Amino acid sequence: MPNDDRPVYLRLRDSIAAGILEGRVKDGDPLPSVRALAAEHGANPLTVAKAYQTFQDEGLIVVKRGVGMFVAEGAAQRLLAAERSDFLDNRWPGISAHMKRLGLDVEDLVERALA
Repeated sequence: MPNDDRPVYLRLRDSIAAGILEGRVKDGDPLPSVRALAAEHGANPLTVAKAYQTFQDEGLIVVKRGVGMFVAEGAAQRLLAAERSDFLDNRWPGISAHMKRLGLDVEDLVERALA
């Protein structure tokens, strides 16, 4: 999101989540170290650690002391369920209201998607 004014750790979290949801990172796969991911994104390592901590708090990654961080088993399914719920509960109402203001309906969206 080019004009995303959310905190950097949330944008990093979204990037990591996208990798998991798109299957680029699978259950059991290792995640880049905090330093490696910080260097890749030009972010502060503490910011990356905060992004990883959100996943750890949700049980989506596991830390193997001295080895690294790994995607937890079943993380993709749990993340998908959480992301769907967040979209429908928090984002969709605003999108739906905006569509109504613009006179758009689902058929307009489908037509545009198939074009």
